[in-house]
Amino acid sequence: MNSRSAKRIDTTLGELIAAASEVAFEYSDNEQEAYRLARLALIEMLKKASYPFDVEEDIFNTVTRKTYLH
Repeated sequence: MNSRSAKRIDTTLGELIAAASEVAFEYSDNEQEAYRLARLALIEMLKKASYPFDVEEDIFNTVTRKTYLH
């Protein structure tokens, strides 16, 4: 586990969006600003929560001929 994520909470994406939106609306002057603030906060949280990976290596090494899309 990454050392920067010493604290972990279990939540859903919907709950995270709702919480970010609620706080953004409290600190914004208008609706457009609130949505922008919530969006930016969610982007930063998700970027910091994501594990870095090599796209080409991780994706192409896991694809097999038995993978079906339907």
